[in-house]
Amino acid sequence: MSTETATFGAGCFWGVEWVYNRVPGVLQVVSGYSGGTVEDPTYRQVCTGRTGHAEVVQLVFDPDLVTYDQLLEVFWAMHDPTQVDRQGPDVGTQYRSVIFAHSPEQRAAAERSKSEAQMRFDRPIATEITNFVAFFPAEDYHQHYYERTGHEPYCHVLPAGLLEQLGLVGQPR
Repeated sequence: MSTETATFGAGCFWGVEWVYNRVPGVLQVVSGYSGGTVEDPTYRQVCTGRTGHAEVVQLVFDPDLVTYDQLLEVFWAMHDPTQVDRQGPDVGTQYRSVIFAHSPEQRAAAERSKSEAQMRFDRPIATEITNFVAFFPAEDYHQHYYERTGHEPYCHVLPAGLLEQLGLVGQPR
């Protein structure tokens, strides 16, 4: 089986992780930090806004079961990409909407997808698309937060019918 990696930031990583963990073909989701200047930052450092990092999730997925384009559709549907440096009640540069492309093909797909998604929004999409450089896993207490704590996700949703619309129902998880 071949796998690929994708890295997305769409606000608090707890909700983004929760959504992508429900997408068939996504094999692993890790919450972490990307896009900044500090090596191996802590959550406290990232929250200061001085590291340049965004809260992100890094996915390992099977492209035979879910395509990068389908993952992008989930990305646009789960959050409001028109908000700048925030998502819901979470405010700060670490909550920005961002796609880190792992290849020129991913970058082209992300740019194309952003243009197509813009037609669904009245305001300009603020999502940054940039090349992936590094990923730093978040502390253990951030991993699988909602599953571990029993809390309900509050910022991100998996819209009803989206997986069916993308042809992902019945796929193995």
